[in-house]
This record gives sequence, C-alpha cells and structure tokens, in this order.
Amino acid sequence: MGLIYSVIVVSFIIILFINLGWGISNLYVFIVDGIQTLVVGSTFIENIFLSVYLKWILLIDALWIISALIFAYTRKFYMTDPQLHYLSVNPIIDPKIFVIIPTYNEEENVESVIQDYKNQKFVEEVIIVDNHSSDRTVELSKSCGATVVTKDENKGFADSCIIGMQESLKSNSNIVVFTECDRTYSANDLEKMLPYLDNCHMVIGTRQRQVLSEEKTQNSMFFVWGNYLLAKLIQLKYFSLLHLGVVELTDVGCMHRCIRKESLEKIIEKFIKKNSNEPVITPNSGLFAILMTMIGIENNLKIVEVPITFKRRVGRSKTRSDKKPRAIQYGLTFFRFIISR
Repeated sequence: MGLIYSVIVVSFIIILFINLGWGISNLYVFIVDGIQTLVVGSTFIENIFLSVYLKWILLIDALWIISALIFAYTRKFYMTDPQLHYLSVNPIIDPKIFVIIPTYNEEENVESVIQDYKNQKFVEEVIIVDNHSSDRTVELSKSCGATVVTKDENKGFADSCIIGMQESLKSNSNIVVFTECDRTYSANDLEKMLPYLDNCHMVIGTRQRQVLSEEKTQNSMFFVWGNYLLAKLIQLKYFSLLHLGVVELTDVGCMHRCIRKESLEKIIEKFIKKNSNEPVITPNSGLFAILMTMIGIENNLKIVEVPITFKRRVGRSKTRSDKKPRAIQYGLTFFRFIISR
C-alpha cells in the first residue's frame, strides 16, 4: 500500500508540472500571435484542439484520476477498527508530568524555560538533555533544579529526545511532555493539551493559528504553506475514505507535544536501530517530529492536534531552518521521508 501511495503522489507532481508547462507554453503562444490568428481564423484554437500532446496529456490525467479513485476506494475501511480508532475514555486520575528539554548552548533561555514548566500543575520532573554545550547551559539548568543529562558530543536533537524518553520510563510519571528551549512554546498550553489525553494517546501542538502567534515568528509564508502541505501529505498517507483519515494535521514540525507513558513504552524501540542505541534517522535531518507522529499512527496511537501559542524565537536557530535555502533542503528531506517510509 505504501508503494502505491508513493507512486500516486510522485506521478501527481509530474502530471501537475506537465499540465502547467502545457498551459504556460500555450498562453505564451497566444500572447505572442494568438490575437492575430483569431482575427485571421481559428488556427490557434484548432492547433490546441488537434494537438497530439494535448490528447496524451488528457489521457494521462484521466488514468491518474481513475487510479486515485481506485486507491481511495481500497482505503474505505482503512484504520477503522472499532477497538483501535474510535472514541474511548480513559482518564488519567493522578497526572504526573515528566518534561523533556533538549538543549545546545541555550544559556539565555534555559532558566526561563525550566521555570515555566516547573510552575505548571502536575509537573513532577524536568530533564535537560544537553548536546555538549560550550556555554553555561548545564550550570544554569542544575541551579534551577532540573535533572541534567550531559553528552560527550553533539549527537543531535533526535538522540536527545530518545535519551529523554528512556529516562522518563524510569520515573513514576504517567505523562511525558516534549518541548524546545528557544522560548517559542508556552508551558501554559499544557492546560489545553492534557485533557485530550483522556481520549487519545498523544497530543501534538500546531503553530498554524495566526491569532495564537506573535508577529514576526519564523512562521513566514513559505514556512507556513510548506509545513501545511507536508502535514496534509502525512494525513493522506493514512487516508481512509470513510473519515478522511485517522488523524488531522496542519503542522509537521511542532515538538510541543505530550504522550501517555504507557503509549510511549509501546513505541520507544521503533526510534532506535536494532542492536544499537542510535536513532533510526540521521542527526541533522530534523525529522524527529515527523518520525514520532508517523510511528504513532502506524502503531495505532490515537493522535489529536491542538492549536497552541507560538512566540518569537530567542537566540539563533541551531538548525538554521529559518533561512530559506536550509528550509527548502529540510522540506525536500521531509517530503522524501514521508512518501518513502
């Protein structure tokens, strides 16, 4: 099924460019000499109508539409198991939250972020997983009462999240929260995210609501639309004709999320290569949020996306994803990963 999905997506993009190329080229011809041919006769219109290229394009379009409809029909009952994919109520009676914060040279932010989460109701422990910072991040984290795990080298964001997961499973918590240390997220949003865990396994934030975002965040037009389209690509990957999919997504990269501890226990091994403790993704790919969402869906975790507040970043982006060339590189990596996984 995954191969068919990949073929449909890639072929759609190719056909889209073919249609656009045909339309633009004919528009150019019409602008150059189309008016004259209309005055003389219908030569220009006839050229389009009788074009062999147009007939082939229309045939390809029709074949793609038929293939897409067949694919959609085969997905009529995809992920619609009554026991796995519909409403259930399982309240967390005594919430105990374990917060994971990966860091790398965040001395200007780390105190504020730690205190923000420690001040929230139900937060039992905040852990800093430090990627071998060269500034005072570790020192300041310890002074704030956070648990600190240090690494001998920078192995990337995904590695830090996995270490945080492993530490959370040793604790007496029953909810695991992920966040970042650039002050773009607000711990207050936990109040709106946690109630959904009564009905699902993982709650993901979305940064796509303008009224909940500060002005001049990294949510540029390019970032917003690219993020949205990639999110819909994931949604279509797990598409069912009956309910338009088991999950609705608008943001692929948001790492402000929470998951039930027992649900994390079921999937944690999926993030690690066999016979090692290394992440299944490369350190600088930026794929961890996408990977976590897709692994959750594939293992029948119920996922709900909730609008959260989003603020301007304090400090420099470590991934340089705020720069357009780097953002395009990330986007292409994300696209390839989504359709090929």
